[in-house]
Amino acid sequence: MPLYHTEDQAMLADTARQFMADEGNIAKQLRHWRDTNCRDGFGHALWKQFAELGFTGILVSEADGGLGMGNVEAGIVLEEIGRNLTPSPFLTSSVMAATALGQASDDLKGRYLPGLLSGDSVFAVAIDEGPKHRPERISTRAERAGNGFKLSGSKAFVVQGGSADMLVVAARTAGSDDDNDGITLFAVPKDSAGLSMDVVRLVDSAQSAHVKLDGVQLDADAVIGEVDGGREVLNRVLNAGRVGAAAESVGVALGSFDMTTTYLKQRKQFGKLIGEFQSLQHRAAHLYSELEIARATVIKAQQLLDAGSEKADLMVSVAKAKAGKAAGLAVKEGVQMHGGIGMTDEYDIGLYMKRDRALAEFMGDMYYHAERVAQLSGY
Repeated sequence: MPLYHTEDQAMLADTARQFMADEGNIAKQLRHWRDTNCRDGFGHALWKQFAELGFTGILVSEADGGLGMGNVEAGIVLEEIGRNLTPSPFLTSSVMAATALGQASDDLKGRYLPGLLSGDSVFAVAIDEGPKHRPERISTRAERAGNGFKLSGSKAFVVQGGSADMLVVAARTAGSDDDNDGITLFAVPKDSAGLSMDVVRLVDSAQSAHVKLDGVQLDADAVIGEVDGGREVLNRVLNAGRVGAAAESVGVALGSFDMTTTYLKQRKQFGKLIGEFQSLQHRAAHLYSELEIARATVIKAQQLLDAGSEKADLMVSVAKAKAGKAAGLAVKEGVQMHGGIGMTDEYDIGLYMKRDRALAEFMGDMYYHAERVAQLSGY
């Protein structure tokens, strides 16, 4: 498969690029909601505009009212979200939760997908339970109770959890905490008795929640997929989230790079443009090559995931690790080349560094995924 977009995908990219630049730009969205101390950290009016363009249903099947596209197309939207630092619940709702709901019963789809497609609902995914991404260990318990289940445990780093109308929760219905099997996914409404949250602000001004489940009672129809067989669905959700976060990281890196190269062409020192200094040219050229490699790696992972390839797991972790490393380099070089002013809030370059830090941890940092690549490769 060629590592570039088809004609239809290029048209989608043009639409997403123009929309994010006009409506999702830093001044209109990120700075506005940050400076007004918005509880959700994003604009619901913008989320409705996402829906009008069909973005909210990009991974929802046509039979369920969505566009029926794939991870490549979702990644196109996420790259532009990253490039403009657009605050939105797209990754948690339209990518991860939508992937989970794609495996749900018709009843659950009918209950939650219409709100997603219209832009009226926001969803979050509650998987991790500690300070780092470790989905292999699930200790939150779901015990049989009447005709349903009772959930008890806690979840950490639930991005958009405080805004969510529903949480996709991974819980253990059988086995010990580290067992691969015995996992079940549940759709948990925000108003469930026993569900509480401590909402915190992340470094990039987005919000996350520490979630506590204290005997949350759910009917059996809240189960997504099969009881005890949720690991397969969870892995689909994780892969979609990881490659989506990688695509957004590439966007962050490209946005930072564009801003930095523009600054190099404008800033003068010693009577000449700083972009004329060979050392800065070399650094910019090296960064450009790293970003192109990262972008190609992410596209390859998206293509393999959409094709259902057995190599997708490996390539998704390669993409997350490579995109995270390239984005980290891009924002650091960006701040460095801006000089001291790059550390001030007057320039947007520092905002790219903050978004990179949040994305780097989301769904596993580059060290987690480098180790995962080694394990999947037999080392």
